[in-house]
Amino acid sequence: MSKNTVSDRFRKVDVDEYDENKFVDEEDGGESQGGPDDAEVDALLRQYPLGGMSAALHAVLKNPPINTKNHTAKERAELLVVKVLSSFKSSDIEKAVGSLDHAGVDLLMKYIYRGFENPNDNSSAVLLQWHEKALAVGGVGSIVRVLTARKTV
Repeated sequence: MSKNTVSDRFRKVDVDEYDENKFVDEEDGGESQGGPDDAEVDALLRQYPLGGMSAALHAVLKNPPINTKNHTAKERAELLVVKVLSSFKSSDIEKAVGSLDHAGVDLLMKYIYRGFENPNDNSSAVLLQWHEKALAVGGVGSIVRVLTARKTV
């Protein structure tokens, strides 16, 4: 037979602390992420005939404002990425996407979908070209990772 206890110590244990599916909003270093450096990217864009376009793409993807909640930094980074993507020739897009690693392709896809949310001028046509090439390199998994990611650009 069980023993009747009057102890209620077991009720003070937080069992949710041990749940692996518990969501924790991580705020680590978001204030230091101001986005890509405008001056560096503009300087690389001006070096177009010398092959600065691929370097401009890598520079614009180098410091994404993912962990920050500063919407102006995210908008500024999005406009800069769309500017870089728009300045590429159609024939150079595939080579530029091929030079990115998997994390870079996923980040590029995040910016492409962010650009689809706020279209301007001729950006949708350019973003569709980039989406086609990024899909060829990253596959459907890249799209799934972007659409299910909690942290956005």
